[in-house]
Amino acid sequence: MIPKIEKLVGDLAGKKVAVLGLAFKPETDDMREAPSVDIIRALLDRGARVHAYDPVAMEESAKVLPEVEYAEDEYAAVKGADALVFVTEWNQFRALDMKRIRDLMSSPRIADLRNLYDPEDMRELGLSTSA
Repeated sequence: MIPKIEKLVGDLAGKKVAVLGLAFKPETDDMREAPSVDIIRALLDRGARVHAYDPVAMEESAKVLPEVEYAEDEYAAVKGADALVFVTEWNQFRALDMKRIRDLMSSPRIADLRNLYDPEDMRELGLSTSA
């Protein structure tokens, strides 16, 4: 997953990366074996600043990832981000205002690790994708 993100963003040092979805699976706060933990740790190890949002799992996530900045919602997480990474496929993430997301980001790049959005549709909106 990290090479896919690096290919999209380049050097991660100093970059703000928004991560949406922290739980192992949607509709839970279960962080056991959640891919987000390894992904976020790798991003942090490479010097990225991680801002994250999950509808349910942020309290549990903060216990294992205290260095992450947690946002009040999806849009706050992506504000000023150099990249957005979808990690858990929450239904509410499928209905985001992607034009608003694009406009909030400093660099509109998306690593959709859960295939929530059609890459061609994202490119038509002016978002670079990892697909």
